[in-house]
Amino acid sequence: MNAPASALTNPKTHMAVLLVLSVTHLLNDLIQSLIPAIYPIIKDAYALDFGQIGLITLTFQIAGSLFQPAVGHITDRRPMPYSTVVGMLFTLSGLVGLAFASSYAFILASVACIGIGSSIFHPEATRMARYASGGRQGLAQGLFQVGGQTGGALGPLLAALIIVPRGQATLAWFSALAFLAIILMVWTAGKHTEIRRQIEAAKASMSGAFARRHSHSQKTVLLGLTILTILMFSKNAYGESFRSFYTFYLMERFGVSITSSQLMLFVFLVSAAAGALIGGIVGDKIGRYRIIWISVLGPLPLTLLLPFADLFWTGVLTIAINLIMASAFASILIYAMELAPDRVGLIGGLFYGLNFGLGGIAAAILGGLADRIGIEAVYQLCAFLPLVGLLTWFLPKIEDR
Repeated sequence: MNAPASALTNPKTHMAVLLVLSVTHLLNDLIQSLIPAIYPIIKDAYALDFGQIGLITLTFQIAGSLFQPAVGHITDRRPMPYSTVVGMLFTLSGLVGLAFASSYAFILASVACIGIGSSIFHPEATRMARYASGGRQGLAQGLFQVGGQTGGALGPLLAALIIVPRGQATLAWFSALAFLAIILMVWTAGKHTEIRRQIEAAKASMSGAFARRHSHSQKTVLLGLTILTILMFSKNAYGESFRSFYTFYLMERFGVSITSSQLMLFVFLVSAAAGALIGGIVGDKIGRYRIIWISVLGPLPLTLLLPFADLFWTGVLTIAINLIMASAFASILIYAMELAPDRVGLIGGLFYGLNFGLGGIAAAILGGLADRIGIEAVYQLCAFLPLVGLLTWFLPKIEDR
């Protein structure tokens, strides 16, 4: 066995790279999560209705999804590790703009910049995590996800402790985190270049065998990606009902304060971080197919109970629901990568883009429904979304490699 080929037959897991990628994902998503976290503040300050709140989320999510597949497709042909730095510069400009926005239009432009930053970051960072995994793909994507989910959870907490009492302008304080992310991204980009060269040399030495083992028919790929997309939409629609409207639901149904609702949102989102990591690790053991079944359909009994629970059980149920549901993403992403292993950037961009875009569409729809039928009725309708998980039955049965 020659040296290049051993990079595939006996791969090395680069834990330092995975951990730093997780931290950069944390910083990126922390900044993103400040957007819904300040909704209660800007709703009053700018006299916005739920439809306008949903439009802010839609603008952010569409900007975050629009370029991701295109960026992934381009970087599949020509990897650009340092593009993550460019993405963070967009995020930084949007963050500062949001801190000093003087109108609703300025808010929309600022969140669009933050979305564009994420659209550039995720495809290449996903490729980095896959190359650094050493074959432990569930662990790699789980660590990458736990960083993003933790960052998403910290946003509402920091908003409750810093932004709510001190005002919208304090968003500019978080620009320090963007500068830290840029420094870390420069380091990971250099390491990624080294690892990628080793992997590509190994593939070149085993090109025939590698292509035969990793090819699927076009029909199989299209069917699999279509079903995974629908599953992703159902998962994101339910999740977005919490990310954008959970604080309003708690305040309306139980009369809690803004700070208390933000703290409950933080606990809810922490459970997503734990679920993402657990789902990735367990997926390495029992397979992606089983994890997708459990995570998408499994929460159904809990979601049906949620609209009728008191405050205490609402907290318990939402943690359990998100813990289970969040375990799906790493397995869905890896399953898609197994369908199209030579299009890692495109798949990463497509599914992170879907994560943004479908969530934004869901937020706009749910915001309009909340204005018409009430926020509590929206949660009663969303309780049936996990039924879409039955489509998992039709997923192509491919091997985890």
